[in-house]
Amino acid sequence: MTRSLAQLVRDYLVERRIHRNRLVTKDGHCNIEYGHVRYSNRFAYLLDLWTTILELRWSFVMFLFTASFLFSWFFFSVAWYWIAYSNGDLWWQYPPADHNPCVINVYGLTTAFLYSLTTQMTIGYSIRVITPLCPDAIILLVIQTITGTIIQSFWCGIVICKFSLPKKRAKTINFSETAVISPKDGALCLQVRVANLRKTLMVGSNVYGKLLRTTITPEGETIIMDQIKIDFLVDAGKDNLFFACPLTLYHVIDKTSPFFEMAVDTLQQQEFELVVFLDATDESTNFFCQVRTSYIPREIMWGYDFFPIITRSKDGTYCVDFSEFARVVPVLTPHCAYCFNNETAHNYDSRYSTDDKGLSCRKSSVNLRRSHVNF
Repeated sequence: MTRSLAQLVRDYLVERRIHRNRLVTKDGHCNIEYGHVRYSNRFAYLLDLWTTILELRWSFVMFLFTASFLFSWFFFSVAWYWIAYSNGDLWWQYPPADHNPCVINVYGLTTAFLYSLTTQMTIGYSIRVITPLCPDAIILLVIQTITGTIIQSFWCGIVICKFSLPKKRAKTINFSETAVISPKDGALCLQVRVANLRKTLMVGSNVYGKLLRTTITPEGETIIMDQIKIDFLVDAGKDNLFFACPLTLYHVIDKTSPFFEMAVDTLQQQEFELVVFLDATDESTNFFCQVRTSYIPREIMWGYDFFPIITRSKDGTYCVDFSEFARVVPVLTPHCAYCFNNETAHNYDSRYSTDDKGLSCRKSSVNLRRSHVNF
C-alpha cells in the first residue's frame, strides 16, 4: 500500500512538472507567464474593458455583475436621500402635515434605496412616486434611467458573448492523447487523430502544426522557442476538410522533416513540443474557432497505428465507435526514417522493447510498404 501510494505521488509530481514545462496544454491553453509588464501597458487592459471582462472566469463576471448593480443602486439612493434632505422630506426633519415631498414615501436611506432600485429596474412604482415639484429630482430620474439602461445592455451583451464564445465550440473537438509513427501509403508518417463530437460540420477546416524546440544558430545565438512548420495532410489534402467523421492527420517524414533524424531509440531523448492547430468555422453559428493541442516526445508512440473506428452497418449506416478513439495497435515499422528508404535495414516491432528482440532484418523496403498490417 505504501509503495503504491508513493508511486501515485511520484507520477503526480512528474505529470505536474510536465504540465508546467509545456507551452501548450492538452486542452489548448497557453502556459506562459508575462513578467515586468509596465503599468502603462497594464492600463491598456482597462481601455479594452470589453475583452478583459470576456476573458474573466464566470465567478469574477458574476461578482462584477452583482457589484455593478448594487453599487449603482446605492449611489443613486444616496442622491435621492440628498434630494429628500434638501427638501425637508426625511422623518427626522419632522415635515408638517401639508408638506409636499419630492418623492412620496421616501423619508430615509432605506426607502431611498428601494426607490432607487425601482427606478433603475423599471419594475413599476407603487407607494413611492416622484412628484413634479422638484426639478432636480426629475433630472436625477432621467440620469438614473439612462445609466440603468446602459448597465443592463452592457451586461446582457457580456453574458450572451460568453455563452457563445468560439472556444466553447472547441471543447467538442477532440485530438488523440497520443500521436503515432508508422508506415502509410509508402511513406513513414507521424499521425494524429481528431474528431468532431457534434453532427454540425466545421466548414473550411485547415490543419497545420508547429514544432517548438530550442536551437543554436551557426552564429552561436540560442533561440529558446524556435518554430518549425509541420505540414499535416489527410487523403483529400490539407485545406477545406470534410469533417463529418473522425480524421487521421498525417505528416510525411521525409528528408525535409525535423523527425527524419530521429529514431525509435532516440525519440524519447529529444526535447521538443509538437503543437497541432485546427482552424474552422462552425456552420450553425458562423463563428471561427481554433482548436489546438500539443505532443511531447513521451506522447509519440513509434511503431503503432490507430485502430479503425468507422464501420458500416448492414443497412448502409456509417457508425463511429468513440470508445476505441484512443486505441492504438502495433505495426511493423522501420527503426528510423533512414531505414525506411534503405534496401537493407532494420524494422522495429513495437510489441517488444527497443532491444535487439524488437529489431528484425528487412531485405526490401518495398515489401514492408506493401505488407504492413496490424498485429
